[in-house]
Amino acid sequence: MFDSVRQRYNNWVSYRRAVDELSRLSSRELADLGISRGDIKFVARRHNG
Repeated sequence: MFDSVRQRYNNWVSYRRAVDELSRLSSRELADLGISRGDIKFVARRHNG
């Protein structure tokens, strides 16, 4: 049970880190990566999936 909670927490931390890093990029940098600003959370979720 504790391992499950720890894994969920680690996944959340990784997700937040990805969202934060992508959010810091300019729209131009995101476009170069093929990501729109509205896709950041989707991309971060998929990265951690």
